[in-house]
Amino acid sequence: MTSDLLAPLDLAFWNIESDRNPMHLGALGVFSAHSPTAGAHAADLLASRAAAVPGLRMRIRDVWQPLSLSFGSATREADPDFDPLHHVRLHAPTADFQEVAGRLMERPLERGRPPWEAHVLPGEDGVSFAVLFKFHHALADGLRALTLAAAILDPMDMPERRPRPAEPARSLLPDVRKLPGLLRDALSDVGRALDIGASVARSTLDVRSSSALTSEASGTRRTAGVVVDLDDVHIIRKTVGGTVNDVLIAVVAGALRRWLDERGDGSEGVAPRALIPVSKRRPRSAQPQGNRLSGYLIRLPVDDPDPLGRLDSVRAAMDRNKDAGPNRGAGAVALLADHVPALGHRLGGPLAAQAARLWFDILVTSVPLPGIGLKLGGNPVTAVFPFAPLAGGQSLAVAVSTFRGQVHYGLVADAEAVPDLDVFARALTEEVETLITACGS
Repeated sequence: MTSDLLAPLDLAFWNIESDRNPMHLGALGVFSAHSPTAGAHAADLLASRAAAVPGLRMRIRDVWQPLSLSFGSATREADPDFDPLHHVRLHAPTADFQEVAGRLMERPLERGRPPWEAHVLPGEDGVSFAVLFKFHHALADGLRALTLAAAILDPMDMPERRPRPAEPARSLLPDVRKLPGLLRDALSDVGRALDIGASVARSTLDVRSSSALTSEASGTRRTAGVVVDLDDVHIIRKTVGGTVNDVLIAVVAGALRRWLDERGDGSEGVAPRALIPVSKRRPRSAQPQGNRLSGYLIRLPVDDPDPLGRLDSVRAAMDRNKDAGPNRGAGAVALLADHVPALGHRLGGPLAAQAARLWFDILVTSVPLPGIGLKLGGNPVTAVFPFAPLAGGQSLAVAVSTFRGQVHYGLVADAEAVPDLDVFARALTEEVETLITACGS
C-alpha cells in the first residue's frame, strides 16, 4: 500500500482542528427532483460511485515512529477498510436545507476514516433535495474538493488530470540522541513563524475590526445562502471598472456595514482585515491532492458610507496585491507553513489556531464551479452554496461561487455569536441593489 506525507499546509490544517473549530470545507447543492424518491436514489448513486473514486478512499494517519525524520507528520494513504456507507447518509425530509446544513457543519469529520461525508437531504415538498458535501481541508482545497464531488455526480466533460506520482517513502533514521534537539528546533521554528505572521499582519494593516467578528468558539454553526444575479454584478463592473471578484468583495464590505449598524454595533471607524485565498494550483496539475494556496489580505472599507467609494477601495487594494503577487505580503503568511517541521505543526497547532484572529478578521473566499450543468441521477442542480471553515476566535466566514448566470454566497457563522445571520444575508442582496442604483445615478 502506497502512502505519501502530507504537505506542510495540509498538515497545518490537520493539526489546528479542534472539536469547536472543525476544519472542513462544505458545499450545499440543491437539486430539482424528478420524483419524491429522487433523494433516496441519489444516496444510493453516491455510495456506489464513491467506491470507484481513489481520492475518496484516502485516509490520513499520524506518523509517530520515534526514529523517523517524519516524526509528528501524517500520511495520506488508501483505507483498506473503506466503506462508502460510512460516508454517504440519507436524512429525513426537511423543509429547511440550510437549517440542517448548519447542524451538520458543526460536527467534525471522523479522523480515523477518509475525512469526507455526503449528506442527502430530501425536501418535504417532494420536488427538491439537497446534498451537503464535507471535505477536510487537509484532504482538499476548494478546487480539489470540486473534482472529488464531481466524480460522484453524473458524468460530465471535465479536464483530464494526470495521477500524482507517488512520493518515495522516507526511511532515513536519525540518531535517537538528536530527538531532544529536533523537539527544541521544532518549537523554535513554529514560534518564529507565528511571530512573523502576527507582526506582518499588524504592521501591514493596523486597523480596527469589530467585536461582532470575533467570539469565543461555541462549536455551534449556522449557515445561510444568498443568490444574486450575475448580470447585475456585470452591470456594476462595466460601469465602475475592476473585476467581478472586486464587486463581490465590495458587496461583502457593504453588507457588513449594514449588518453592524442594524445590530447596533456601529460601523464608524471599522475596517476589518479580510483574507482572500488565492489558488496556486496549475490547470491540469500533476499534483492534484492537498492544498495549493496562498492569499491576499485587504482592508474592507466598512467605515466608508459611499458604496462606490467602497468598491474603489477594494479594487485598489486587490490591484496592489496582484501587482505584488500571491507569494508576498501579509496574505502569504500561509506559505510559512513550508518552513515549519512536522513536529512543529504538531506542537504548534493549537497556537496557530488562535493566531488566526491576529492575522485576519474574516475569510472571503471564491470557489469556482464549472459553467456546465451538474446533475445527480438526472436531477439538475439549481443552486450551489460553498461553505468555508470558521477559524478559531472568528464568528463569520463568507464563500462565493458563480454558477450558470448566478452568484451564490455561502455563509457560515458561530450560531451563538451570530444569531442574526439572516440579517447579514439580506444585507448582501440590498448592497447589490444599492450599487446598481449608485451606478445609474
